[in-house]
Amino acid sequence: MIKIEAITLEDAFKDAAAALDCSVTQLAVEVVQVPTNGFLGFFKKNAIIVATMKKDELLEKEELIVTQVEPLVSKPEQNILNDTIMPTSFVSDQDEIQEDLVSGLDYTADYDDEYDDSLAEEVKPTVAIDTIVKEVKVEINKLFAQICFEIDTIKVSAYDKETLLIEFKGEDAALLIGKEGYRYKALSYMIFNWINTKYDVQLRLEIAEFLKNQEESVGRYLVNVYENIDRDGRAQTKILDGVLVQIALKELREHYPDKYVVIRSTKDGLKYIIVNDYHNN
Repeated sequence: MIKIEAITLEDAFKDAAAALDCSVTQLAVEVVQVPTNGFLGFFKKNAIIVATMKKDELLEKEELIVTQVEPLVSKPEQNILNDTIMPTSFVSDQDEIQEDLVSGLDYTADYDDEYDDSLAEEVKPTVAIDTIVKEVKVEINKLFAQICFEIDTIKVSAYDKETLLIEFKGEDAALLIGKEGYRYKALSYMIFNWINTKYDVQLRLEIAEFLKNQEESVGRYLVNVYENIDRDGRAQTKILDGVLVQIALKELREHYPDKYVVIRSTKDGLKYIIVNDYHNN
């Protein structure tokens, strides 16, 4: 398994194929970071992928070597399942859940588990949170100084020792949320990638109490989810969009610290959360 960084995804795929001495079609790839052109010259990002050769291709190579070196030794057949299958509905039978886990179905997890920790760069905060607050407050107000909306001075404070709270208020602040929160998600994505890349801190973005209202909405929805977990020991949420999935993930992990709580993705990239006792088995 190798980690590749390039300007575009196409270049990253080509570099991975060259490094593994195979064609692009023989690669099993996880996209860790999608390249972006940035915003007003800021936050431009390269493509980052984690790649390895598909299991069936590796097996073919191994079998070829064994055949050439030991032609009289037969190799037992191995059953390889497609590891790109994503769940589209909750598995109601516990045996089926365990079967999925044992067979190696590869689900997309939340950002904490996206790829092997051994591949992640060791980045530690080197700047005090108070210093980060001061720097970000100056830069973010400079960035939004020419915006066409009437907003107050953007407030930046330390939510905790690893998280910045950034608050947008003012007459037109609610317009920054957008229909179904699409502007909120865009701003959150942009600001998070800036401060996380530069300072290695997390973000709590509040725009006209949008986040507070979303947290209250998720809290009401999770009441029924809690009942299912307490009754059956496991549950799955409905599809959750954008910030909602992170809010629900935080609430569920705090409510059930001894359970396995993780984000999953469907084939279409839609997000939901599963809760079970997998880690305790």
